[in-house]
This record gives sequence, C-alpha cells and structure tokens, in this order.
Amino acid sequence: MLTVIGEGLIDVVHKPTGTEAHPGGSPLNVAIGLARLDHPVQFLGRYGDDPNGRLLTEHLKGAGVLVPLPPDESPTSVATAELDHKGAATYMFDLDWHLPDLRDRLSTLLGATTLLHTGSIATVLEPGAAQVLSAVERARPRATIGFDPNCRPTITTDREAVRPLVERFVALADVVKASDEDLEWLYPGVDPLESARRWKGLGVPEGPSIVVVTRGGDGPWGICAAGEVEVPAAKVRVADTVGAGDSFMSALLSGVVDRELDGAQRRSELRRIDADELRRILDFAARAAAVTVSRPGANPPTRAEVRDILPL
Repeated sequence: MLTVIGEGLIDVVHKPTGTEAHPGGSPLNVAIGLARLDHPVQFLGRYGDDPNGRLLTEHLKGAGVLVPLPPDESPTSVATAELDHKGAATYMFDLDWHLPDLRDRLSTLLGATTLLHTGSIATVLEPGAAQVLSAVERARPRATIGFDPNCRPTITTDREAVRPLVERFVALADVVKASDEDLEWLYPGVDPLESARRWKGLGVPEGPSIVVVTRGGDGPWGICAAGEVEVPAAKVRVADTVGAGDSFMSALLSGVVDRELDGAQRRSELRRIDADELRRILDFAARAAAVTVSRPGANPPTRAEVRDILPL
C-alpha cells in the first residue's frame, strides 16, 4: 500500500476562453497519478462536508484511491489559477489546512504502507504541517519517504521560515523532487543543481537516495550515489502546465515501486541504484508529465498513455 498525505482542494482555472473548476492539490494529484499507474494508494487529507468536498471524494474514489478520513465542518480549500498565454499557471489560495488528531490511528492507517509521499502546502502550513511531520517520522522506520516541496510563495511568503521546514523533510526523505523554480526561490542566486547536490547530503547518515530537479522544457536532472543524469523533455503541444510536476512525481515514485525498491528494508538497495536505472525512471516520469501538459488541467496519465505518447 502507498500512502499520500497532504492537501486536496478545488482548482478554479481562469482562461481566456472561460472558467473551469476541477479537483486538485499537489498531494491529491500525486495520489491520483499513482492510482492511474496501477498502484494501490490511500489519501490522507482534509476536505469539507460541502459540494466541493464531495467532488474531491468522488474524484479520488473514481480513480480507485482509498479515502479513510471523513469530511469535516470547515470549507473545502480552493486554489484559483490564472493561466498566461503560454498555459503557465499562477495561483492564489483560500486554504484551511489541518488534520484530525491522528496519533491513535497512525499505526492502523500506516501499518501496511511501504511508501509515504507528502509535500507542498501540507508540509509548511500550520497547524497541519506538524501532523504531517509526525506521520513521516512514524512511517520512516518501515516505509520509503517521498517529498516534493512544490513551494507556494503566495501562501508561505517568508522564505527564511520556509527553508528550514523544507530541509527537515528533505533530510527524512528517500526520493525528493523539486522544480528549478522551487530551488531558485528557496536559495536565491544559487544554481538549482548545486542546491540539489547539497540536499543529497542532508540527513543522517547519507541523505536522500535520489534528488531530482525538473526544468520544464529542458527536461529533468537527477543525482544518486552513482552519479548525475539528465534526460530530455518529451516535446508535445502544451495545453497548460497544471499538474505536470505532480504527474512527474507520481511516475518517479512509480518507477521506484515498479523496481521493488520501496519499503525501509530496501533502503540500502535504493541508495545503490545505478545511473542508467535512474535515467530510465526519469524518462518514464518525463513522459508522464508530457502527457499531462498535452491536455487541460491536472489530469495524470495511465500507464498505457505514458507508453503510447507520441512526441511532436
């Protein structure tokens, strides 16, 4: 069982052609992506007992994602995205991020988990961030940890406060993905690849096994103990970029699970992954992201769609 913990919300997208609303939130998108890649997955997040919350629940369950936590009385969170002429999104948020007290339920909820992923708003916005950190710490002795900071400067504006919060999750993680924009915001004036190399050394005793930087049309770059690799981005006609990084993250984690490298007992093997194997995983993830940008909204691909994508 794979577990994703974090925010789910409604994306309201303003386009020149009109306004659309659909389920979103980086962790929720990753959960959907993993399910569409044929992995059993559960989503631990919050949403209200309102029409938006019911839309999120239907979306998750429709993809085969388990949803063990019930809705609460707070409104479901909303993100408003403005798309520019190239399809790139700028977000504004109306958020309520907290989780129910999970201390007595974590052992049950995480008992069968071999990989736990989190990131984005959920890991830096209180009061929920402390609960997410507790879940990661509880899961790590048994599970592989995935993390994507997916920084949102319009919400968490204090870079100096956010940076140590992000780094504590990096230090606990096995597989980390960040965009070049994330790293440029966190470490102004520093080459994003140099920041990623430093992240590889965070933690005890060896830091993450894999750190990946996505670079839009320049393709992803990754580092592991065996070295550094990069692959080209698949060239497709871009509808918009909403959810592309989340589809990439889902496929990156899927590549680890497909190779049976998930679970704390496989941590030493994951640390020894060779450069060619990492390159193949990055290529799969880049293809998944390409499918997503080729169509509107956060709509991650199935395994067949990743296989069959036809670049321009």
